[in-house]
Amino acid sequence: MRTVGVEEELLLVDPETGEPRARSGAVLARVAQDDVDQDVFEKELHEQMLEFATHPQSDMGDLGAEIVRCREEAARHAGKIGCTVAALATSPLPVSPAVGTHRRYQWMEEQYGIATQEQLVLGCHVHVCVESDEEGVAVVDRVRPWLAVLSALSANSPFWQGTDTSYSSYRSRVWQRWPSAGPTEIFGSAQRYHQRVADMLATGTILDEAMAYFDARLSRNYPTVEIRVADVCLHAETAVLVATLARGLVETAAREWRAGREPADHSVSLLRLAAWRAARSGLTEVLLHPAVMRPAPAETVVRALLEHVGEALADSGDLDRVRESCDRLLRRGNGARVQRELLKRTGSLRDVVVECVRHTQM
Repeated sequence: MRTVGVEEELLLVDPETGEPRARSGAVLARVAQDDVDQDVFEKELHEQMLEFATHPQSDMGDLGAEIVRCREEAARHAGKIGCTVAALATSPLPVSPAVGTHRRYQWMEEQYGIATQEQLVLGCHVHVCVESDEEGVAVVDRVRPWLAVLSALSANSPFWQGTDTSYSSYRSRVWQRWPSAGPTEIFGSAQRYHQRVADMLATGTILDEAMAYFDARLSRNYPTVEIRVADVCLHAETAVLVATLARGLVETAAREWRAGREPADHSVSLLRLAAWRAARSGLTEVLLHPAVMRPAPAETVVRALLEHVGEALADSGDLDRVRESCDRLLRRGNGARVQRELLKRTGSLRDVVVECVRHTQM
């Protein structure tokens, strides 16, 4: 059974006004004083962000329980300094992002200017274990067409600087400002993958291997494929769904590789269009069907993903739970839909953030 780990980035906000608070350093100081969770929480690019990482889990129920616990602990630590956390992929309210003082972050701000300053976006990264770099690259090559569907399911960033963007996942559009971000061509082998990263480093445009911000990549620190397309999900249940589907995609791709099946030869241009459509539509309109790269209703495309990974999900015992979770998500809507419905009901983006704080712990 492949293990799965999740990294989530949470927004630090004022519990009454919903305004982002640049207090990650103070939160981590409280974590250190408690002498617990020091291997779980860490800083991110902006001081308004707090990241946590779960331990590798093979049982998805255990993974879900750990995500819930980490969110609760993040809120508890933040509460000690007058903040709380919200699982929002962008701030609905206007904000002036504060870049952290770490040398790496300062280099990024100097090199990329306003693109760094505006990167107050919060994602969910899923790590799925692989047996080797060769298997990992084979997986990266074969999951490419399906990643936009994960983006649509997780979309949770409709607002930007106090304005409705008309996107479901505006975070993903902001993220594309990094020069190394986005879908990749087919690599074909681990040697070609590593050579491509080395060539990118040789340009001096990125600082290190960790800045190869591919939609799916080999992890630098773990024997995993890291899938990086998802917004941080408003509800923990959605994060577990995305992680479970990611494991299903990895296992399905590895089986295809071992069976000698070639990856779908979709161009990067088409993959970019699929990613844009997922960011724009979420689950409310059409997506590009990964098999043919033509428009189809979002629910049809989600069902196609379930069919694609169905055998792997059945073998891991996750199929029924994933089907039920997808049905609930399609009925309720993703985080973007929930946020817009909250704004329609309350008329206030402040109230949207405050209510999303509650949803974060659901």
